[in-house]
Amino acid sequence: MQTKFPQWTRRFQKTQGKIWRAFQQLGEECHRAGPLDARSRRLVKIGIAAGSGSEGGMHSAVRNALAEGVSRDEIRHAILLSITTIGFPNSQAALSWAEDIMRGK
Repeated sequence: MQTKFPQWTRRFQKTQGKIWRAFQQLGEECHRAGPLDARSRRLVKIGIAAGSGSEGGMHSAVRNALAEGVSRDEIRHAILLSITTIGFPNSQAALSWAEDIMRGK
């Protein structure tokens, strides 16, 4: 999947190309390692980003999910499911990060 990365990531790609390629290969292997379909994997990645409190991870997960055809409502639902696990404030932060991308910020 081709995506336009943030400026910092593009800079890292240029300056640390070998590491970037290895990182990309690891991600591809992880996606092929099990039975989940692409849509399910993208929703899982949203949950992981929410649970880890990673704004950049959420931005990436949402961009990739949208590119895979996951709807905005499905993305929001995946994050809402996190409320009872990661707490209301953390889930609201995750939702705001997802909305950054879904609004085209």
